[in-house]
Amino acid sequence: MTAAMHARSTADVTPIVEVRAISKRFTRKPDLAERIAGALGARVDLRTVHAVDDVDLAILPGEVVGLVGESGCGKSTLGRMIAGILPKSGGEFFHEGVESAAWTPLQRHAAVLAVQMIFQDPMSSLNPRKKVRDIIGEAAVVHGMTSRAAQGDYVADLMRKVGLDPAYMRRYPHQFSGGQRQRIGIARALAVKPRFLVCDEAVAALDVSIQAQVLNLFMDLRQEFNLTYLFISHDLGVVEHLSDRVAIMYLGRIVEMAPTEALYAAPNHPYTKALLEEVPRIGAGKRTFAPVRGEIPSPVAPPPGCHFHPRCPFAMDRCKTVRPVLRAIGSGRWSACHLNDAT
Repeated sequence: MTAAMHARSTADVTPIVEVRAISKRFTRKPDLAERIAGALGARVDLRTVHAVDDVDLAILPGEVVGLVGESGCGKSTLGRMIAGILPKSGGEFFHEGVESAAWTPLQRHAAVLAVQMIFQDPMSSLNPRKKVRDIIGEAAVVHGMTSRAAQGDYVADLMRKVGLDPAYMRRYPHQFSGGQRQRIGIARALAVKPRFLVCDEAVAALDVSIQAQVLNLFMDLRQEFNLTYLFISHDLGVVEHLSDRVAIMYLGRIVEMAPTEALYAAPNHPYTKALLEEVPRIGAGKRTFAPVRGEIPSPVAPPPGCHFHPRCPFAMDRCKTVRPVLRAIGSGRWSACHLNDAT
């Protein structure tokens, strides 16, 4: 049984979002020289990036799942597929128990509105030529959440909910601070009344003091609107504060999943252990900083077997050839490591 199926079977409710064996490949198009070489009969190898590699994940209504990993591990790509921004290369995507291939037009429309995304850089994700009134309210008018005549009141209410003064709705994005722009992005996402928010490094570009304010806002909105979150971050401290459950991702694969408290108290996978050892802790005493050894391999040519074996201090011969399966290692805990095979 996959991890996604396990999460689904351990609750009486259907996951709001579930992916099974989902993958994403990006193939680079040949440049002019390669096209000419190909036309002349030369062999041209197209480079394919394995961004997401057969991932299973189920997220229950009202849950906050943290998705953690180094830069380039595929977590943002997975988030964009769940949000419907990127098409999948393979696998299955379910919204409220219905697979995307079987959606009716009405179900497809509902799924598109139900899952919204908040991006890392609010300045690049907001249209600089539009006023905040239109940035937040345009989609709501298009999808019938409010009328054009009532758009101003609708936007004003949303701005108040995210901590912005409605008097500023006729300003442009560049007239706001970074924290205010992120609040605009949050209000825009809320405008179509979603149930699920994908937050992709949503506080990474903000000052530390502003990060805390925005994180508290996320938690307040969760209670007020009964929201579900997939919170993507490289900051393990932020994820620990927010999440009910954490998934650790490495080079396109989820290598460990567990309830937050259990994972931070006793990580199982060597990669998870290495990540947590880098997190500064009060009272930990003096210790030598030891980063994860080696460089993350290229997703163009990922290592065979366990992707982490070139950097793992416990790697065995089997790790170099056999891919470990993400399997149960305890109540609500899953790990993909051959070290668990003997237990």
